[in-house]
Amino acid sequence: MAVRLVVAVTDGDWFDHLRGKPLAEVNFWSPSATNFRALEPGELFLFKLHAPRNFIVGGGVFAHANSLPCTLAWEAFGEANGARSFVEMRQRIAKYRRALPSDRTDFTIGCRILTQPFFLPEEQWILVPESWSSNIVSFKGYSTNEPDGMFLWNSVQGLLSKPAPGLAEEQARYGEPVLVRPRLGQGAFRIVVTDSYQRRCAVSGEKTLPALDAAHIRPFSSGGKHEASNGILLRRDIHSLFDSGYVTISPDYRFEVSKRIREEFENGRHYYALHGQQIAKPENPNRQPDAKALVWHNENCYRG
Repeated sequence: MAVRLVVAVTDGDWFDHLRGKPLAEVNFWSPSATNFRALEPGELFLFKLHAPRNFIVGGGVFAHANSLPCTLAWEAFGEANGARSFVEMRQRIAKYRRALPSDRTDFTIGCRILTQPFFLPEEQWILVPESWSSNIVSFKGYSTNEPDGMFLWNSVQGLLSKPAPGLAEEQARYGEPVLVRPRLGQGAFRIVVTDSYQRRCAVSGEKTLPALDAAHIRPFSSGGKHEASNGILLRRDIHSLFDSGYVTISPDYRFEVSKRIREEFENGRHYYALHGQQIAKPENPNRQPDAKALVWHNENCYRG
C-alpha cells in the first residue's frame, strides 16, 4: 500500500531544544492557525532544517492536527512544544507573527501532534531529495508510490531498524510501507478527545475551551490507556466529581449523580438537574466511550 509522508521545515530553536530529550510526543506548531490535512494518523511526518542545511533531521508518527490557543497548547504539551517556558514559546510566536510588544493576544497556533518522535544524530541526517525546492517555506508531501517518497521511507526505516527509538519496532518488514498506530501521550490524548467532542462538554454542552478537560474513564494509573475511547470531554467541575466518584456515566451513556453529594455537601442541585440525561458522543464510533471502561468506572469509582 502507498503511505504518504510530509517533510516540513523546522524552527531551529524548536529542534535544538528537543533533540536528545526522551519524549513520547511533540507538538510541531506553526505560528498561525492552519488546516493541516496532508496526512492521516499513522503516516510519517519528517522535519528538515532551514536552508542552507537541507537535511532531514528527525520526525515522528502523525497523530492529529488542529488549531489551539497557545496557552492551551502549552498546558497540554509543556516543553514538548520545543521551548523552556510558556513565555519563551509565546515570544517566539509573537516574533513570527510580527506582533507588537504590547499585544496580549492568546495567539491561536496550528498544532501538528507527533508521537514516537525521533531526532537523528548529525552523522545520520538525510539529504533532502532533488525534488525539494528552496522556495518551500512550510512543507512538501510525498508518497511511497513515488521514487522520492520511497527513498525517504527506506532511509528512515534503515536508520530506525536498529534497536533504538520508537518507529521501527512497529513496522512489518524493512522497505514495506505500513501505517503505524500512533501511541498517544497525555497531551495528544487531551487534544484528540477535545476535538472528538467538538469542544463541548459531553454532559453540560459547555463550550468555553479553558473550562474543559479530557477525562480518562479508567485512569492511566489504574491500567487505562491514552486512547480516545477511554476519554470523555467534561467541564472541569464535572471532571473533578467524575474522578472522585460522585458522578459517573452508565454503559448506556446516561449521566448519573451520587446521592452522597447531597448527603456530604448539602448541595448539588445543578448536578442533580443533569441526572439521567443522555450524554453527547463523538460521531466517530471508534472514539465513543468504551462500554467496558464505563463499567469499570461504575464498579470501581462511583460512590452510588
